Amino acid sequence: MAARSDGTFDDPTFEQGEFGFDAAPGNEAKVRAGFWRKIASGAARVPFAEDATAAYYCALDARTPTRVRALLFGALAYFLLPTDAVPDILPALGFTDDAAVLATALNLLASHITPAHRTAARDALERMRGR
Repeated sequence: MAARSDGTFDDPTFEQGEFGFDAAPGNEAKVRAGFWRKIASGAARVPFAEDATAAYYCALDARTPTRVRALLFGALAYFLLPTDAVPDILPALGFTDDAAVLATALNLLASHITPAHRTAARDALERMRGR
């Protein structure tokens, strides 16, 4: 991942033409601005990091229905909140509410997350982990 001057990360895996950015503008902006920073700050080690990253790629995919993209952006925006129901700074408990929100969204929307989204997620996390 290449860091931008504004602290966000570029992921060159997908071109904007393949993955559009028009659903859920408020949540989308939050997710685009903070997703890779959150993952890079240690969230890449949480057990659901690959699922969250696959959801991220699915939400960016222009082929994903708008309502699905909006729900995924909402769940991912919750994941990015530093002070949510259980603050992320609490050891072992901090990500449990994030995991629950993402798991619910993923269970409802699993049919929209394709093998390409999962492969991109795995590859991105491996690059971040230096593998």
